[in-house]
Amino acid sequence: MAMTASAEPAAPSRLPAKDQPLADDIRLLGRMLGDVIREHEGAATFELIERIRQLSVAYRRHADARAKRELQTLLQGLSDAQAVSVIRAFTYFSHLANLAEDRHHVRRREVHERAGDVQPGSLAHTCQRLQRRGVHNEQIAQALQHAYLSPVLTAHPTEVQRKSIRDAEAAIAELLRERDAIRARAAAAGPRRGDRVLQRELAANEAALRARITQLWHTRLLRFSRLTVADEIGNTLAYFERTFVPEVPRLYAELEAALPGVAVPPFLRLGQWTGGDRDGNPNVDAGTLELALQRQADLILRHYLREVHALGAELSLSAMLLPPPEPLQRLAAASPDRNAHREDEPYRRALIGIYARLAATLRELTGGEAARHAVAPQDPYPAADAFIADLRVLDEALRAQGCAALAEPRLRPLLRAAEVFGFHLATLDLRQSSDQHEQAVAELLAAAGLQPDYRGLSEDDKRRVLQAALADPRPLRIPERAYSAVTERELAVLAAARRARQRFGAAAIRHAIISHTEAVSDLLEVLLLQKEVGLLHGTWGHDARAELIVVPLFETIEDLRQAPAIMAEYYGIEAVARLVAHGGPLEYGEQDIMLGYSDSNKDGGIVTSNWCLYQAEVALAALFDRLATTLPRPVRMRLFHGRGGTVGRGGGPSYEAILAQPAGTVRGQLRLTEQGEVIASKYGHPDIGRRNLETLVAATLEATLLPPRRPVPRRYLQAAEALSRASMAAYRALVYETPGFADYFFAATPIREIAELNIGSRPASRSGTQRIDDLRAIPWSFSWGQCRLTLPGWYGLGSGVEALQRELGSEAALALLREMHQRWPFFATLLSNIDMVLAKSDLALGALYAQLVDDRALRRRILGAIEAEWHRTQAALQAITGQAQRLANNPALARSIAHRFPYIDPLHHLQVELIRRYRAGNREEKVKRGIHLSINGIAAGLRNTG
Repeated sequence: MAMTASAEPAAPSRLPAKDQPLADDIRLLGRMLGDVIREHEGAATFELIERIRQLSVAYRRHADARAKRELQTLLQGLSDAQAVSVIRAFTYFSHLANLAEDRHHVRRREVHERAGDVQPGSLAHTCQRLQRRGVHNEQIAQALQHAYLSPVLTAHPTEVQRKSIRDAEAAIAELLRERDAIRARAAAAGPRRGDRVLQRELAANEAALRARITQLWHTRLLRFSRLTVADEIGNTLAYFERTFVPEVPRLYAELEAALPGVAVPPFLRLGQWTGGDRDGNPNVDAGTLELALQRQADLILRHYLREVHALGAELSLSAMLLPPPEPLQRLAAASPDRNAHREDEPYRRALIGIYARLAATLRELTGGEAARHAVAPQDPYPAADAFIADLRVLDEALRAQGCAALAEPRLRPLLRAAEVFGFHLATLDLRQSSDQHEQAVAELLAAAGLQPDYRGLSEDDKRRVLQAALADPRPLRIPERAYSAVTERELAVLAAARRARQRFGAAAIRHAIISHTEAVSDLLEVLLLQKEVGLLHGTWGHDARAELIVVPLFETIEDLRQAPAIMAEYYGIEAVARLVAHGGPLEYGEQDIMLGYSDSNKDGGIVTSNWCLYQAEVALAALFDRLATTLPRPVRMRLFHGRGGTVGRGGGPSYEAILAQPAGTVRGQLRLTEQGEVIASKYGHPDIGRRNLETLVAATLEATLLPPRRPVPRRYLQAAEALSRASMAAYRALVYETPGFADYFFAATPIREIAELNIGSRPASRSGTQRIDDLRAIPWSFSWGQCRLTLPGWYGLGSGVEALQRELGSEAALALLREMHQRWPFFATLLSNIDMVLAKSDLALGALYAQLVDDRALRRRILGAIEAEWHRTQAALQAITGQAQRLANNPALARSIAHRFPYIDPLHHLQVELIRRYRAGNREEKVKRGIHLSINGIAAGLRNTG
């Protein structure tokens, strides 16, 4: 991992042979980066960076105290300009190491596949498990028929990479893949010819790598201005273009191959929030909603146009040689193509007609023009279903003619893409805070003379007023009357949603998510607003139907505890039960319920957050089971997990997380957010993106079709409740009850500097104050990751275990907890995630950041409490798992972290030094830029920081 040609790779003797290619790639990329630095910045800069690297490695790997002192002295003595150069070098190295690790992940997966090894999380492994448990393909087909699985990309402000950087890194990733392919061809050609091929092609590959690394070094890492919503839309859509659009059809093909004879429906869909998430972001409005959907349609329609054009070149079959089936003849005859040269080529004529209709659809939906025209755009498709029907005519014709092989490379993937993406690409969610809905409804009611002080009413009175307004066929809004900006904006967004559904299809917008749901009235208010813009049809209490699913978001600990009661009362309103049961074209109603991981963690700590989520899921599943016996039509509950990148925000391995869900809470229905740096980590590389989607599918199938053999023992549940109580008490005692804690947090983390980064269109705080209550959960977690205390991901477990030991006796408590760890997936996954977070934490670095706190007594008190709980949690994990070292069961991740730390350490030291200078009054641009670059580099090095 050196940035010099002469240095050895990191601890090569410790690497298993299978990981040697990873070490080789990292050494190659590090050497090239070093060469670029020496060539473009000079030998002195290169030697400075190399000395810092050597000292950091000596300190981190060999606990060399002298190296530590020399490193600190050297870093503190750097000029602002030198600090920026060093930060840039280590930041870019972290980026390159990520690319090498991603390539190795794909490489190892390919090795296992060639050897026929099945890995947990793969479709092959899942199908084997299902077969061993007696689950037949017919049962899988039935489960998939009603399944709905959707990862949802959000635009939270922790994804710090510029698109220009991602594009350059994508080019480097492709060159690493090409490098492996060259080696494989050389090996297959034999030693003699292989040597010549290796020398010639590898030399060209290395030259291209060097060029791209040079590009990367001279590409600005930071944005000059804060992201706009339009920028965020573009960033999100880049993942669709690079990964989701090409890879989702491949995943479906793999699933069909794993389940022969099963007709796999389009159950896996994509969702996203950019352009529709208004909660706390005043920059999102009806205009951004329309822009997002227009750009989504433009992306997917242009993909279809390219594929249809390519099919025209491939399907040159002549009717003179192969008589076409009647449906194909009709489709060709309907085409406006009258070129005599294609008179006997029905597929080409049909495809030219399809292209013309797609081009007209593009023009109608987006105003864009297709790249080429054999005939003029005409007769736009009314909906994606008509396009799909035309593609099926082609597919069925090829199969009828014995030419199915011609459909596999392009037509079948195109058909699957059309089924999944339609003309809208992804479902765009609406989200807004309940207080904004309440404000709009209150103004509408007051202006209509129905209720002058709606917000002052009791909950029961609010429900009564809302139901009366819902039952009244007359709108509340008075024409020509001026309303506040809040009310106008809310109505405009919902009106835009109505137009979008008519234009792009019902799947374009399906959900209206209500942040901070605390009462039934919060849900009824959104139904009333839907009625105002024509999204609610029919008569309330009889045949009413809402176009948008009203989705409560339960976020805090108290909200999660109240969620089952709120939903029971909501469905206890007969008109609501009828509304949901009647809604939609399916034979069942749909009810999404979103659960917030971030705010519940910030509210009560990691243990209580996870436990309250677990309890809420169990109670909600039981509620909807009961409702199934009373409602006029069954309603399917779909949980929407608002997970972030860090463990403190619900992150961690998705496969284990889904399998750890309580029994009966998945049932083929699952949505989950993808956020922060994790989006780039999971979906920036197409192959890795497909494998992550495969993992979601595999876990959903297993959670749905392989229920646990026995219920969770009552003593496990009681122990978890006891752990939660004590853990939350310890967490809140520190975060909310310790005087001066907020001052410590704002001084000992880069939270203030993060707020200045141009990494999102949404502010970091809801009110601009320094109250922990007002701070958004995302920058809260991000800041603790930057200072390496990672507090949200572990704090409280140690105190919880000690309290349980006092209650049950030390040995009895540990015996119970060990049994829970072995036999209860929920508890095992919780401990595994905490284990990973602790492995990335570093008390010494946390203490370094604490030096930024001027009040020494406050610093000692807060840091002392954090360190004491850290040691308690380490001891608890060791006592329960039997493992003294973190990540003992994940040696690959342990090696990765160990190898990364020496290259992240200088970034931390320089970040603290530059923050000290900045806060002392040195407002030079280089100082500010250095701080922001270090934030980027640390985030890249730790990866799951979002």
